[in-house]
Amino acid sequence: MSRVCQVTGAKVGFGHHVSHSHRRTNRRFDANIQCKTYWVSSLGRKVTLRVSARGIKTIDVRGIDAVVADIVRRGGNV
Repeated sequence: MSRVCQVTGAKVGFGHHVSHSHRRTNRRFDANIQCKTYWVSSLGRKVTLRVSARGIKTIDVRGIDAVVADIVRRGGNV
Protein backbone atom coordinates (compact mmCIF):
# COMPACT_ATOMS: atom_id res chain seq x y z
CA MET A 1 0.00 0.00 0.00
CA SER A 2 1.39 3.39 -0.94
CA ARG A 3 2.18 6.09 1.59
CA VAL A 4 -0.30 8.71 0.37
CA CYS A 5 -2.67 10.78 2.51
CA GLN A 6 -6.30 10.33 1.47
CA VAL A 7 -7.18 13.89 2.59
CA THR A 8 -4.30 16.11 1.46
CA GLY A 9 -2.58 13.89 -1.11
CA ALA A 10 0.77 14.21 0.68
CA LYS A 11 3.22 11.57 -0.52
CA VAL A 12 6.89 10.67 -0.41
CA GLY A 13 9.40 13.28 -1.52
CA PHE A 14 12.99 12.85 -2.65
CA GLY A 15 16.16 14.78 -1.93
CA HIS A 16 19.73 14.40 -0.75
CA HIS A 17 21.63 13.72 2.44
CA VAL A 18 24.32 16.40 2.59
CA SER A 19 27.35 15.42 4.65
CA HIS A 20 29.80 17.71 6.40
CA SER A 21 32.12 17.45 3.38
CA HIS A 22 29.07 18.37 1.22
CA ARG A 23 28.84 15.01 -0.55
CA ARG A 24 25.27 14.28 -1.61
CA THR A 25 23.54 10.91 -1.50
CA ASN A 26 19.91 10.17 -2.29
CA ARG A 27 17.26 9.94 0.41
CA ARG A 28 13.48 9.81 0.85
CA PHE A 29 11.26 12.15 2.83
CA ASP A 30 8.36 9.90 3.92
CA ALA A 31 5.01 11.49 4.72
CA ASN A 32 3.82 11.04 8.32
CA ILE A 33 0.96 8.65 7.46
CA GLN A 34 -1.29 7.30 10.23
CA CYS A 35 -4.26 4.94 10.09
CA LYS A 36 -7.16 6.62 11.89
CA THR A 37 -10.71 5.34 12.41
CA TYR A 38 -13.52 7.91 12.48
CA TRP A 39 -17.27 7.60 13.04
CA VAL A 40 -19.05 9.18 10.06
CA SER A 41 -22.64 9.96 11.00
CA SER A 42 -23.69 10.69 7.41
CA LEU A 43 -22.70 7.13 6.40
CA GLY A 44 -23.77 5.57 9.70
CA ARG A 45 -20.54 3.60 10.10
CA LYS A 46 -16.87 3.78 11.00
CA VAL A 47 -14.34 4.70 8.31
CA THR A 48 -10.61 3.97 8.44
CA LEU A 49 -8.49 6.52 6.61
CA ARG A 50 -4.76 6.73 5.88
CA VAL A 51 -4.05 10.35 6.76
CA SER A 52 -1.02 12.53 7.38
CA ALA A 53 -0.61 14.69 10.46
CA ARG A 54 -1.76 17.68 8.37
CA GLY A 55 -4.77 15.63 7.23
CA ILE A 56 -5.77 14.97 10.85
CA LYS A 57 -5.68 18.72 11.52
CA THR A 58 -7.78 19.33 8.39
CA ILE A 59 -10.38 16.85 9.65
CA ASP A 60 -10.45 18.61 13.02
CA VAL A 61 -11.13 21.98 11.35
CA ARG A 62 -13.55 21.02 8.55
CA GLY A 63 -15.24 18.01 10.15
CA ILE A 64 -15.16 14.37 9.11
CA ASP A 65 -18.45 14.52 7.15
CA ALA A 66 -17.19 17.29 4.84
CA VAL A 67 -13.83 15.59 4.32
CA VAL A 68 -15.38 12.20 3.51
CA ALA A 69 -17.78 13.90 1.08
CA ASP A 70 -14.77 15.41 -0.74
CA ILE A 71 -13.00 12.04 -0.89
CA VAL A 72 -16.12 10.39 -2.34
CA ARG A 73 -16.53 13.26 -4.85
CA ARG A 74 -12.95 12.69 -6.05
CA GLY A 75 -13.68 8.99 -6.51
CA GLY A 76 -11.63 7.70 -3.60
CA ASN A 77 -12.41 4.61 -1.56
CA VAL A 78 -13.90 5.18 1.86
